[in-house]
Amino acid sequence: MTTEIIGTDAGEARITWHPAKKPRLVLAVSHGAGGGIEARDLRALASTLPAHGVTVALVEQPWRVAGKKVAPAPKTLDVGWRGLWPALAAPGLPVISGGRSAGARVACRTAVELGAHAVLALSFPLHPPGKPEKSRADELLGAGVPTLVVQGGNDPFGKPEEFPDGDYELIEVPYGDHGFAVPKRAPLGQDEAVAVITDAVVNWTGSLG
Repeated sequence: MTTEIIGTDAGEARITWHPAKKPRLVLAVSHGAGGGIEARDLRALASTLPAHGVTVALVEQPWRVAGKKVAPAPKTLDVGWRGLWPALAAPGLPVISGGRSAGARVACRTAVELGAHAVLALSFPLHPPGKPEKSRADELLGAGVPTLVVQGGNDPFGKPEEFPDGDYELIEVPYGDHGFAVPKRAPLGQDEAVAVITDAVVNWTGSLG
């Protein structure tokens, strides 16, 4: 594991690399608007995917590196992601652009422009809680590259059944909320819920070649 600081027009960002021994892909994933790279799904991917030939780059957006508690406007998030991209592409491998929540929106909005190989959208915030009329489906549907959505069955930002038909795959984490936490009374445990995520991403990245 290595860490590097990257200067962007939105400030300094940080990449924590979890390298594969024989990498064939890079998965670059960023956090959401209310948390960091310590999120359970990001940690699990970083510990699981390198054994399957995927180097994982956990990305901390400039606002997090600067110690701020609130994410800036989407346009500023995109600026930071664009500034990071040359470092993510530096290994010379196809890069999967990914993120959770707000980070997933960034990945979708910039995928074609940056030449992403694919998009991984974790807990895509289809709409603000309780406001389904404020849909962000156009961002997801406009990703323009192979896309995998991993969504909690009880995510208040958009349950799997609310998602529109489109050219993407969707995997449901049963009973999971926006952070993929499952209730103690749920038929599957927390470790099993996280395994649904990692298994899905391992299988999907294997299909990408």
